[in-house]
Amino acid sequence: NWCCPPCRRVQSSRLGPTPPRLLSEEEYRLQGEVETQKALAELRSVCQSPEFSAWSTVSRIQSPKRFADFVAGASHVTPNEVSAHEREFGLASLSIDEQLFEEDDDDEEEEEENINYSYAG
Repeated sequence: NWCCPPCRRVQSSRLGPTPPRLLSEEEYRLQGEVETQKALAELRSVCQSPEFSAWSTVSRIQSPKRFADFVAGASHVTPNEVSAHEREFGLASLSIDEQLFEEDDDDEEEEEENINYSYAG
C-alpha cells in the first residue's frame, strides 16, 4: 500500500492537513516590510492611473500636499511618526512591557495568596 502513490495520498488525507510553519520574528518583520512596500507601490500606481479621481480624493484628505508627495514617491510616514512609533513599539517599549507583566504576575500571586488565606481561616 505504501509504495503506491494514490494510496499514500489517501493515507495522508486521513491524517489531516499539516499545520503551517510559523515564521521567526525576523521572517515576520521581513515579510511585513516586503508586503508593505508592494502595497504602497500598488497604491501609488492606482493613484496615478487615469481612472483615479484625484480632485475628489484631495478634497477629502487633511494634508493634500503630503498625499501628492506620497504619490510622487515620497515616504508615507514622517520622521516624527517614525520616532513616535519607535518610542511606543520599539525595543525600549518591550522592556517596559516585560516590567508591567512582571508586576501583574506579582500582583496576581499576592491575590491568590490572600484568597487561599481567607479560605483557610
